[in-house]
Amino acid sequence: MPRTRKQAANGDSIQASSPATTYTPASRSQSTDSLHPPPPGPLSIIITDEDRDVIKVNNANISELKNACDDALKRFLSRPDLFKQQYLHTDVRLGLGWAGVGVALFTGLYGWKVEFEKSKPVVWAGLIVYFLLTALQTLYAYFVEGDTVFVGKRKTFSKRIITERLTLSSHTEPVNKHTPPAYVLSATYVQSSSGGKSLLSRGKASESRGYNAFFDENGVMAQGQFERWVGELVERVMEGRDT
Repeated sequence: MPRTRKQAANGDSIQASSPATTYTPASRSQSTDSLHPPPPGPLSIIITDEDRDVIKVNNANISELKNACDDALKRFLSRPDLFKQQYLHTDVRLGLGWAGVGVALFTGLYGWKVEFEKSKPVVWAGLIVYFLLTALQTLYAYFVEGDTVFVGKRKTFSKRIITERLTLSSHTEPVNKHTPPAYVLSATYVQSSSGGKSLLSRGKASESRGYNAFFDENGVMAQGQFERWVGELVERVMEGRDT
């Protein structure tokens, strides 16, 4: 029996009022999204194999394995629309190092130009300053920088300026009787506004994966697999799911 116009209109209105619901894995809660839409995460930007250079290391060298992972991590997260890498730790260490070189150079030239007895006070002072700068550089690298390999920052606008800061540190978990050497990655994420005065969200997570999960028997790195693992960890902390 054909439907009347009224029945058809009612049916259409019911169908239109019940749209299909889609699920996005990296989305946050509806209340959070309405206030602060989630910024693009690492997994939202696809990298093709053609855009990557082959990375090959010596599987027997743990330092090479870790450095390759650290470098791949930096390239992956510092892409456009993601995070701008901050170089504060590197700048401080380089500044202290160059200052030490400058003091040593000046002291050497002064001791060469001026006779020994007259130059001794300045030479001793130069040596003391050089060793102090070298000690400061070592202490800064150990206590302040630590295992930090990436510090990223970006600003987005959603009714106000929102600042995001992502910090990642890594180290190698030594081999034991049951497991191979593993790459341990820790991530911390802070989202704030008003110049850091208002905290909007915070996340922290840590995870480890054996180097054999990312490198084959020839030492060639599976960059796509490594990037997916890093991207999932970073998006988890961006969503505030602490682990």
